[in-house]
Amino acid sequence: MRHTARTILATALATTLALGTAGCGDPSDGTGGQAGAGPQIGIDLPRADSDFWNSYAKYVPRFADEYDINLMSPTNSQNDVAKLVANVQAMTSQGAKAIVMAPQDTGAIASTLDTLESRKIPVVSVDTRPDRGRVFMVVRADNRAYGQKACEFLGEKLGGTGKVIEFQGSLSSINGRDRSEAFAECMKTKFPGITVFEEPTDWEGARAAAALQTRLAQHPDIKGIYLQAGGVFLAPTLQVLRSKNLLVAPEDPKHIFIVSNDGIPQEFEAIRKGEIDATVSQPADLYAKWALYYAKAAAEGRTFQPGPTDHDSTIIDIGNGLEDQIAAPLVTRENVDDPALWGNQIGK
Repeated sequence: MRHTARTILATALATTLALGTAGCGDPSDGTGGQAGAGPQIGIDLPRADSDFWNSYAKYVPRFADEYDINLMSPTNSQNDVAKLVANVQAMTSQGAKAIVMAPQDTGAIASTLDTLESRKIPVVSVDTRPDRGRVFMVVRADNRAYGQKACEFLGEKLGGTGKVIEFQGSLSSINGRDRSEAFAECMKTKFPGITVFEEPTDWEGARAAAALQTRLAQHPDIKGIYLQAGGVFLAPTLQVLRSKNLLVAPEDPKHIFIVSNDGIPQEFEAIRKGEIDATVSQPADLYAKWALYYAKAAAEGRTFQPGPTDHDSTIIDIGNGLEDQIAAPLVTRENVDDPALWGNQIGK
């Protein structure tokens, strides 16, 4: 294959790090270790309450087998940075030569990254870009493009006027910040006639549902919704709209236009039913594929440089490492049945 591209927890979690020698298996993630001939790789899954991340988890063993990786049994940090730190320490103690993680709090993981760098254990971060601390590679789509695409889609559907509610992800995560900032900048610049109600949710579906209930009571004329994470926001959003008889076809004047992020099969089905209108397909399959590829490469001492890759992406220098920006297309009724989309491949 061609290669064109190359804190606050330090004290509080010191004891956790020292004691974090529990086994790396987690029966809740549904995957186990694989004894390939390649270097031993540790991987932490960030949560089990998201359809997107559960899909990602299913791709991990497939690509570990493809690359003949000696994969340690995956852990699941359950959206808790303290658990992530303990899991990483356990992997380190058990001989991991590289570690794949997806830190949801991208600031608090810095001291752990510093520790891994000092031990010469390279890190690949999936979907999230740590604010500080060295990483070998980030495998991530351009999250500012998510917010931009969502803004342009809703702005055009609403004709530049009306009210929109935005379920923001955690603003302690660069993903939440990137999507929120890009959405706000686009709305201000291109659609100043649209009022946006920003609702921080910390990636929690229950908080999104509560915010939607409140906003609809205050503003029954809301005509658009932006879900920054369909994997956690889709089901509660549809439940609230259904309870208010607002889950109607796009042709109905009462229809509320919805654009989401993730590209899970449930979103595709909702698009086909006319319940939502679009999503940005975050490539769970390619996240697993390239995260494991780079982890193995790092463990073997290979390097990459910024520039275009042979898999239709671009590697950029982010200051504390490199980032491979994977393509993430907008999916609507026009292309929802495209067999190339990973959301149409699950279970096949």
